[in-house]
Amino acid sequence: MEAVKLKTSGSRTKSPSTIFITKYCLSAFAATAAETVTYPLDLTKTRLQIQGEVEAYKHGSTRTQLPTRGMIGTAIGVVEEEGLSKLWQGVTPAIYRHVVYTGCRMGSYEYIREDLLGRNSDGTFPVWKAATAGMMAGALGQFFASPTDLVKVLMQTEGRRRLEGKPPRVKTAIGAFSYIVRKRGFRGLWRGWVPNVQRAALVNMGDLTTYDTAKQAILRNTTLSDNWVTHALASSCSGLVAASLSTPADVVKTRVMNQPIGKDGRGLLYKSSIDCLLKSVRQEGFFSLYKGFLPIWARMAPWSLTFWITYEEIRRFSGIDTF
Repeated sequence: MEAVKLKTSGSRTKSPSTIFITKYCLSAFAATAAETVTYPLDLTKTRLQIQGEVEAYKHGSTRTQLPTRGMIGTAIGVVEEEGLSKLWQGVTPAIYRHVVYTGCRMGSYEYIREDLLGRNSDGTFPVWKAATAGMMAGALGQFFASPTDLVKVLMQTEGRRRLEGKPPRVKTAIGAFSYIVRKRGFRGLWRGWVPNVQRAALVNMGDLTTYDTAKQAILRNTTLSDNWVTHALASSCSGLVAASLSTPADVVKTRVMNQPIGKDGRGLLYKSSIDCLLKSVRQEGFFSLYKGFLPIWARMAPWSLTFWITYEEIRRFSGIDTF
């Protein structure tokens, strides 16, 4: 399946640097809107993923065992036990993350698509090139944004720590950054970056590739035009594929990032992302890798819908070609 030619618009008269900066800002704005709307599902997903986590350490006292809950039960539990506002705990670093991550991945994907890999002579873009571009763009964007993702996970798990009788580690995003640097050094901000980048590569292979390919297939094979209906249909496909591909890596990423660190700076539960993967499957079964799939999918669907419609429309309003 291949994409059709890009339309020509007024954006061609602007300088490449101006277009890149404009696209970066527009994608960051669209991502901020999508992130704010769907963030409670992301927090619920994170809480689900650390349930049943392998325990290979003690904190000097017997750990309080909290009940295992499903997606809805977890969200209700957060509201009842911590307050409604805690569903947005960690949203600030999440927005910081998308300012870096989404801006980089969107700009990188289009650069790779148009200038690095290039289209065919007839203006089409093969699926394998779209998948390669999606993985490269996602990995690059996530590497730069990994510190903000670590801060987000740290803040999201604070409520559960309090319920388990553990002392709080951080209260604000700035405090979380300071805590990580103080405890683990500057390089500690990239703890868990490998599974993080792996997840981002899979997410974007599913998201960007599917959206780009589905959108152009709809335009080529139906009477629909390049409008919000087409964008909504394409985003629905991309959300499902991205969630299916990325959930196992997301579970591993969350567990590696959330694990306690010993005095030597090494994790006390997992030696690596592979070790985390094997321990999770061995002790909790294969489907432990899909803990949080429903909230991930439930979040990716509205996130993709909100993001792509917003992004496409503000690009059009700004006089730039649609994606």
